[in-house]
Amino acid sequence: MLDDRAKLLLKTLVERYIAEGQPVGSRTLSRASGLDLSPATIRNVMADLEDLGLIASPHTSAGRVPTARGYRLFVDTMLTAQSEPLPAPELPPELPPEQPQKVIANAAQLLSNLSQFVGVVLAPRRASVFRQIEFLRLSERRLLVIIVSPEGDVQNRVIFTDVDYTQSQLIETANFLNAHYAGLSMDQVREKLKSEVESLRGEIAALMQAAVNASSEALSEAQEEVVISGERNLLSVSDFSADMEQLRRAFALFEQKTQILRLLDITNQAEGVRIYIGGESQVVPFEELSVVSAPYEIDGKVVGTLGVIGPTRMPYDRMIQIVDITAKLVSNALSHRP
Repeated sequence: MLDDRAKLLLKTLVERYIAEGQPVGSRTLSRASGLDLSPATIRNVMADLEDLGLIASPHTSAGRVPTARGYRLFVDTMLTAQSEPLPAPELPPELPPEQPQKVIANAAQLLSNLSQFVGVVLAPRRASVFRQIEFLRLSERRLLVIIVSPEGDVQNRVIFTDVDYTQSQLIETANFLNAHYAGLSMDQVREKLKSEVESLRGEIAALMQAAVNASSEALSEAQEEVVISGERNLLSVSDFSADMEQLRRAFALFEQKTQILRLLDITNQAEGVRIYIGGESQVVPFEELSVVSAPYEIDGKVVGTLGVIGPTRMPYDRMIQIVDITAKLVSNALSHRP
């Protein structure tokens, strides 16, 4: 437990370090905190905070910097909202809500631009369902399958067939699939095809099976996508630019995406804004990185997560507002469909 004096000094130290990026000395703390304390008294309090693992003293400076544990205490108990709320940003109007992939990509860029760090968005998880399927003959025994999802996303797949289908056969097959199977999951389509395959002509049944397999793959690939924007912003963060090894580790994390996907998937199950500081999540195990994230919804149901990844020395109050506002914008854009 910290007394009020120690809390105020820790709060002041964290705020000064976030703002300036330099270790904070006793004299600076005395002035900035407004406490009428001697330098010796402040040094004693700093020593106690250091013993508690809340601050650390870099070898090159007499000042102190917050640790991940210090940031956590600051965020949980000392963070005050900005006096002036952020102006609500707007998703660009030329990206209509019925194109979810564009809304998601735009949200990642919006997060990056507003935060000047890295914006990440976990695309909505959906069942493999199609609204419409069409075929285009590319050459002999080579077809393009065009799959339109219920959300309006379009996926294409090239398939190779054992026989050469005529255009009339392709139209007949597409019409049958769209009339009887649109809106069903791919697993349901497969089950229905099994029971109905005997009543269909052999070549049409084979084409349907190939189309369903291709559609299932295409729709699955479109899911579980992590959209990342602004990785290069970390190059201008002094905490990273002075240490190339930290930068390499961070960029390797963004390239593989798997860990970020797992982190956002965990956050999906939480309400409101979540903050992971300095590797707390164990999924993004970097002492130098923090994640501020929030779930977003479609028609009241949580379907994905978005957030900002940046240095532990980030203005958390501002990041919370940015992430919260963007989550609401994305929810509105994806929910309000004609």
